[in-house]
Amino acid sequence: MIIGHLVQQSSGYKAFVPNKFPPEQKIVLNSKTQYLNSKADFMLGKLVGISHLLPDLDFFIFMYITKEATRSSGIEGTNATIVDVIKSEAELEYRLPQDVDRITHYINAMKYGLARLETLPLSLRFIREIHKELISGTIDEPGKNPGEFRSTQNWIGGGSPNTARFVPPPPAELLRCLDDLEIFFYADNLYPPLVKAALIHAQFETIHPFLDGNGRTGRLLIPFYLCKLGLLERPILYLSEYFLNNRQAYYDAIDQYHSENGDISIWLDFFLDGVAIIADQAISTSNNINTLWQNDFVKIQTMGRRAVNATVVLENLYRIPIVNVRKIVEWTGLTRQSAGELVRQMVDIGILTQSDVHAEYGREFWYKDYLNLFINKEEGEKS
Repeated sequence: MIIGHLVQQSSGYKAFVPNKFPPEQKIVLNSKTQYLNSKADFMLGKLVGISHLLPDLDFFIFMYITKEATRSSGIEGTNATIVDVIKSEAELEYRLPQDVDRITHYINAMKYGLARLETLPLSLRFIREIHKELISGTIDEPGKNPGEFRSTQNWIGGGSPNTARFVPPPPAELLRCLDDLEIFFYADNLYPPLVKAALIHAQFETIHPFLDGNGRTGRLLIPFYLCKLGLLERPILYLSEYFLNNRQAYYDAIDQYHSENGDISIWLDFFLDGVAIIADQAISTSNNINTLWQNDFVKIQTMGRRAVNATVVLENLYRIPIVNVRKIVEWTGLTRQSAGELVRQMVDIGILTQSDVHAEYGREFWYKDYLNLFINKEEGEKS
């Protein structure tokens, strides 16, 4: 099924103009897509159930969001790592890459959006607010009108619309396309929820309503929609890891979606397969977190009178797994000397690891067993 067509513009290039959305003729899901949707739906439900077993879900949400923000920004070419972002959050003395600012804005936009959904419908106004949180105050802001839909033509790839890989709809068609998308958010019983989430993301990327930040905003829409729908109780499923690991396939599938000769099922299959894969990985991570918590809680019980403060530290390490002695003082209220002794004992029993054993000042301590559940080998070596 074709969702739009190329229209010659007066400047010489052709822009893609979506048809009425959703298509008046319902998209027929083939047997493969139906199977992938059933599998993804099952894995997502399993993940929601497993997440209830985590010791304190609030402590883990930050790491999930941090990973998503880093991976989503990585698709746009940023080089900062999860470790860089955690060090920024922990306020360690550290020369951070400039890219960290983009990622922290993504995290703030995620938190802002989740809170805003409690009082505001998923809507064009909501999308503008998210974009403003995402772009304002960053190096991307100048000339990009954060929170405002574009009034000029943009394009993807190439030096101009004439050489671009894809040219989204011109400004005159923008509000019509966006209005259709907003109505689709609340159109009942048209498609299964995950298929609908896939269509929302692809249609948003096709419209490309902002001068910058469309990819990041569009990827944020996925967990926002699933949470608003109630399919996710908390934001524990993020697809940017899958999109980044399969970046060319992601671009190719989106290109197929908005091609005059494309196949929507290619995008739907790619998206649904990703939901199942990422949900399965998140289930494994959740199980590993539970095991780690239980093992380390047992270790702490050997610490005698320091066990109470060590438990406080352990709980906070699940939110910020890279710390210094000053952060331990902040969490426990101990004196610096007592906090230092507590850290040394947590190192001795194998919970914390000093990142640089030769450092005497500015020492960092990593909760490596937990951190390694979220970072890849290259990030650990880089940091």
